[in-house]
Amino acid sequence: MIKILAVDDEPGICNILKKIFSPLGFTVLTATNGADALEIVKKEKPKVIFLDIRMLGMSGLDVLAEIKKIDASAKVIMVTVLDDEKTKAEARRLGADDFVTKPFRSDHLEELVRQEVNKLIKGE
Repeated sequence: MIKILAVDDEPGICNILKKIFSPLGFTVLTATNGADALEIVKKEKPKVIFLDIRMLGMSGLDVLAEIKKIDASAKVIMVTVLDDEKTKAEARRLGADDFVTKPFRSDHLEELVRQEVNKLIKGE
């Protein structure tokens, strides 16, 4: 079973992601801050992570850097309100695999997850 981690300081976003992916057979874990997210990554080894860029406390970019140290193979999809190229470039440098802008559509998220899971299966 592939695990997905949703990290957002807005619990409602985590719940939406859980509602989208749980019925598709994924185990969906949630965290509302960076420290909790890192603990989950260490213990549960999720393969796909939705990570909010702007969070209180640890920023999404800081969390991304730590996630990649723990598990470089995890596919991290950054979630953002702003379409900021400078931030995207920094996230790519730190290992982000893709980006989603809020508000998002569930069909778009499902397609992204399918692509990332296929990459995992192929060993990319």
